[in-house]
Amino acid sequence: MRSLVSTPNGPSPAEIQEVDEPVAGADEVLLEVKATSINRGELSLLPNRPGWRPGQDVAGVVVKAAPNGSGPPVGTRVVAAVEQGGWAERVAAPINRLAPLPDNVSFAAAATLPVAGLTALRTLRAAGPLLGLRLLVTGASGGVGRFAVQLGRLGGAEVTAAAASPQRSAGLPELGAAHLVHDGEEPEGTFEVVLEGVGGPSLERSLRALARAGVVVLYGGASGEGARVALSSFSPGLLGRIQSFFIYETDVKTFGRDLGFLASLLGSGALEPQIGLEVSWRDLGAAVAALRDRKVNGKAVLLLD
Repeated sequence: MRSLVSTPNGPSPAEIQEVDEPVAGADEVLLEVKATSINRGELSLLPNRPGWRPGQDVAGVVVKAAPNGSGPPVGTRVVAAVEQGGWAERVAAPINRLAPLPDNVSFAAAATLPVAGLTALRTLRAAGPLLGLRLLVTGASGGVGRFAVQLGRLGGAEVTAAAASPQRSAGLPELGAAHLVHDGEEPEGTFEVVLEGVGGPSLERSLRALARAGVVVLYGGASGEGARVALSSFSPGLLGRIQSFFIYETDVKTFGRDLGFLASLLGSGALEPQIGLEVSWRDLGAAVAALRDRKVNGKAVLLLD
């Protein structure tokens, strides 16, 4: 079987190599991977893990059912969130971390869902009900941000999307952003909920824009910059709070249920897949370079041809 394996000192960050076939556990199915996508966490680990097999977001077809008889049968089209090894021809996936796909949802579209879609969905849940509230989404041009804008609108929020530049914010109004803010600008008004994925000065601006008893859900720090945060960072008289979030600290046993919900939204047209780049897995190097140079709005998807 072939798989992408990290090669930090090679001409590409990972190369296609022959590896052992995966062995499915009692409650796992074996998938033939059709599409996968790249996450920023994987980008940061590629230079530091020689011989590593990345890949968490996968979409494909069940080629061997779970030995214990649970889960979908052979031939089922599914999306799954796996621990690693998804940039490969085949991968074992736990049945509670996958969901069948509607017939009208492509493998490429489904591959955008696991980490980015689950993070957007669960950060919004962590913030609480959104109906009638003002929501600020920072890093809105990325995979998580573009899903958060859409899900926030579906949840009844008035969404402001913050992105680095007008070029990076392209398409966000069509996804449900009522207002746009660009790098260095202070958002207008105050917000009951902020999804903060940038950190640094962006986090400082988010705290200044927080409404009374509002919450900043901090799920990332894409800028790589530190933030100066103190009691004085919050506007006087406001009882705001910061809540940290990491997707794998939530209930992984219900990933499949939430992936099914997100896939159904794709199937109904209520959610748009955010594919900013779609290439063959043989072109991983170009995809990684485009992501690191922040030339991709949304997700970069690899097709296993």
